[in-house]
Amino acid sequence: MKQLTLGMVAHVDAGKTTLSESLLYTTGTIKHQGRVDHKDTFLDYNTQERERGITIFSKVSSLNYKNNHFTFIDTPGHADFSGEMERALSVLDYAIVIINGLDGVQAHTKTIWNLLRHYHVPAFIFVNKMDLTHYTKEELLDSLSQLSPHIMDMSASEEDIAALDEEMIEEYLETGSLKDASIAKAISNRHLYPLYFGSALKNQGVDELLDALDRYTLEKEPQTELSAQVFKITRDERGERLVFIKITGGRLHVRDTIHDEKIHQIRLYQGNRYTLVEDASQNDIVALTGIKKLQAGDYIGLGHVIHSTLRPSMLYQIQPSKEADINHFFSSLKVLGEEEPLLHLKLFDDHAQVSLMGEVQIDILKQLMKDRFNEDITVDEGDVAYLETIKEPIEGVGHFEPLRHYSEVHLYLEPLPQGSGLVFENQCQNNLEERYQNLIMTHLQEKEHLGVLTGSPITDMKITLLGGKAHLKHTEGGDFREATYRAIRQGLKMTESVILEPYYKYELVIPTEALSKVYYALEDYPTPTVVNENNDITTLHGEAPVLFLTHYQKELLTSTKGKGQLFFLDTFYAPVENQEEVITKCDYDSESDLDNPTGSIFCSHGAGYYVPYDEVREKMHLPLYSAMKQEHTYTHNPVHISDEELKRVYERTYGPIDTKLASDYYKPKQDHVSSNTVQVLDEYLIVDGYNVIFAWDELKELAKQNLGSARDKLIDILMSYKGYRGCHMILVFDAYKVPQNKGKSQMYHDMEIVYTKEGQTADAYIESITKQMAGQYRLVVATSDNLEQKIVLGHGATRISSRELLQDVISRSKIQKEEFERKNPQMHSYAFEDLKKS
Repeated sequence: MKQLTLGMVAHVDAGKTTLSESLLYTTGTIKHQGRVDHKDTFLDYNTQERERGITIFSKVSSLNYKNNHFTFIDTPGHADFSGEMERALSVLDYAIVIINGLDGVQAHTKTIWNLLRHYHVPAFIFVNKMDLTHYTKEELLDSLSQLSPHIMDMSASEEDIAALDEEMIEEYLETGSLKDASIAKAISNRHLYPLYFGSALKNQGVDELLDALDRYTLEKEPQTELSAQVFKITRDERGERLVFIKITGGRLHVRDTIHDEKIHQIRLYQGNRYTLVEDASQNDIVALTGIKKLQAGDYIGLGHVIHSTLRPSMLYQIQPSKEADINHFFSSLKVLGEEEPLLHLKLFDDHAQVSLMGEVQIDILKQLMKDRFNEDITVDEGDVAYLETIKEPIEGVGHFEPLRHYSEVHLYLEPLPQGSGLVFENQCQNNLEERYQNLIMTHLQEKEHLGVLTGSPITDMKITLLGGKAHLKHTEGGDFREATYRAIRQGLKMTESVILEPYYKYELVIPTEALSKVYYALEDYPTPTVVNENNDITTLHGEAPVLFLTHYQKELLTSTKGKGQLFFLDTFYAPVENQEEVITKCDYDSESDLDNPTGSIFCSHGAGYYVPYDEVREKMHLPLYSAMKQEHTYTHNPVHISDEELKRVYERTYGPIDTKLASDYYKPKQDHVSSNTVQVLDEYLIVDGYNVIFAWDELKELAKQNLGSARDKLIDILMSYKGYRGCHMILVFDAYKVPQNKGKSQMYHDMEIVYTKEGQTADAYIESITKQMAGQYRLVVATSDNLEQKIVLGHGATRISSRELLQDVISRSKIQKEEFERKNPQMHSYAFEDLKKS
């Protein structure tokens, strides 16, 4: 039996619930077909829903038709409850888009269509109320064409249907007909949207729709590994927490554990009634009890966290009554915040802040608090919900190292075009274990990260994992969460942020005589365009800030004597005009936000201490990866230099060549008194990093795959070698190809790592530093560059080749290993045990 999940989506009052009732009644699932206006529908059983005649909460029902088992999710149609609708889209196989035949495509219809595109959901279209409309099918089809040119009345000829898909065209030209499987594939690929007409109230066109769902739908391939998507959190009449999931692979049983929590019950819901089952498998929609940690949008097993694309544009302060217990008030709001994540609940000392879509949702929130928790609340007039983004890319660093904990994370934050949202990518450039990389990517997506100007959520940026570091003994699960959060905040503080405010794209329908008044009211914003002028009515399209339009609605009714209508078509965000005023109004201090710290925790003398965001780079344990972002390979290009050019360079550096006589070399013998004291200078080992990497076979192979990983491994090897040798060390890396690079030097524990500036090679730097340090230290330079070897010899430095360095590393590590074994005969884990001999 084919098993599919179908979603009913539509603009409010299009007849979604009525169509759901008709489908259930036609297939014999229910014996009585309820009506919304009679307040007796099978699915709208909530008191508020029946009183208002609208769907507020998504409902699950199922039916059998021929050899199919269809699970339907009836979603809210009112724009104020779009979040509930969007969460259901993440688990749909197909959507049924209901169009009101009296109105055609409406503003919210376009929002729904864009969401279906975002979630890649194929759709069937049912134009309802054809028994009441004065529009013809052709006129309604013309209205639908603004959604997609691939919407096709299925009563059309097969030739017209085939024209929408290349494979169908080929099949039709070869055979003169189309198979159901070919049409089903085109629908699944969203190349065809089948269109049907009817009246759900009178059960007209419903059989044709059911037949199409039978013939033109495809079931996904079976998956054996457990996976599921959470799309809804709610409570039953007794307050039991219900986690609604769709199983997308494998099988789930009662008493199975999810994140250390045991499943108590698995429920199959049909409206407000349910059946207990022992297990559930792929394509089942079930509710779990006993699970407290999972939230809407989470996943089980294989999958990814689903983030809503819709966002309320207004913030409201909620005050409890004077008699209320503040703890009960907060706990009640937390329950509703779980059920509707778009509330973005924030709790303060004596009130709460929530994000809401509109007036209807405000009324429902008040009623829910009263009915479910006996709490009377007041809601203020509201303010806009700001967002933040960045102007320039930046590398953020987070370090978390209290005693016996360790993690460091490097993230690259880049601005994206408006409306892009947040994009996450893993481009880890070092040898951080995959499990830690996965943890970091999870932590990036599990939380709403806040900006540093107003404490508003961030958006329109790409956050890329560049690298990280763990400790073999001390790194624990939560350490990378801390480092990841801090890396984002540190990056935001190190670059310039921008505050964004919400704008509406709107449609104004006004009497033509009021046109001048409307233009005057909108003069501070982009001039609206006239899209339709019909007799005495003019339709305008434009865009303006939400804050302005929210208050303008009342003014519009006054200026047009109640005849003007304002419709919001879409929401987007753009930079605010008065950023400093907004910052002052929000009164947010990023350094006082203890829940979202901008600095890091480092360890010294056995205790952790806080390092402010602007000092983190001085103490971080990994290099800045963005400084080497444009480096890919190390290439040696031989250059021919003439004798004349070599002489000119020599004289410019060391002065003119003087011809010396024999007397200059042979002087009269003088008495000389030797000192009994010999000064032993500290040893400095200076290593040409990339020269060594490409001289050591193992690192050379690693560099072919990931240069950053090879660089990190060399750093770790030399750090241990430095301890064995007991010397100071400078490790030099070329960064001369990086544009506008000023070069930098940083300490990794007590080893200095130098990245040369633009135009300066490692050779040039080593030549310069050996000249400066000559006579102060015993200098040893590790490189296989012949010219460089000769130059440093002239500065009094000893040189060893990269191969000789490798042999010494292996030799000293072997001695250290033998000594360690002698002192610790039961221990068998050694540094450098994986280093290949050459």
